[in-house]
Amino acid sequence: MEELGKFEELIGYSFSNRELLKQALSHSSYANERKNPSGSNERLEFLGDSVLSIVVSDYLYKNLNVAEGELTKMRASLVCEKSLHIFAQQIDLGKYLLLGRGEENTGGRERPSILADAFEAVIAAIYLDGGMEPAARHIMRFMPKDIRHAKKPVFNDFKTVLQEIVQKNPEERVEYVLIGEEGPDHNKSFVVEVCLNDQVIGKGRGKSKKEAEQLAAKEALELMGYEAQ
Repeated sequence: MEELGKFEELIGYSFSNRELLKQALSHSSYANERKNPSGSNERLEFLGDSVLSIVVSDYLYKNLNVAEGELTKMRASLVCEKSLHIFAQQIDLGKYLLLGRGEENTGGRERPSILADAFEAVIAAIYLDGGMEPAARHIMRFMPKDIRHAKKPVFNDFKTVLQEIVQKNPEERVEYVLIGEEGPDHNKSFVVEVCLNDQVIGKGRGKSKKEAEQLAAKEALELMGYEAQ
């Protein structure tokens, strides 16, 4: 509980229900070792992703007078795994994670996908504990001070680029399909195919589903003749 208190000081928010914070910091490997899978942060991550998206969307809409496509690219840049990993490092989130032994021994505290997911879970915990206002205040700590001076997104988001290309033909649709998982829980890799109208146009392998989807979209763009950097 002392460690939870230190983390509360770092993020500038005190929980009424500290069990929410503990769950947000609990990786599935930790929960599984204690035979309590429902105690992991995976469900909170799902909710936190949505809260993050609406707060960032509102921020960009109010501060950038640009077309919808540019807003989408900028949002994708700010909420992608690379950005969330950086944000998590800024509050030393890895130090406070609750990990299983295998994940602990293989560098889980520094793994970008774990940190990004936990960052979203903490957002959800704040939202459930105190509502949208403190959750938004927490998120805004990590946003650029003046987004109007940003020339382009910080990170390329290949999924967004591919989606924009496909949307030019309304009858076409893109779908990402998880086709495989390999390795032990503490060192998994995921394989994803991206399909255009049920035809595979790219495949990606990554340490998280999000990374695999990005790499699948990158391969698809390259096969379609677009420069993906």
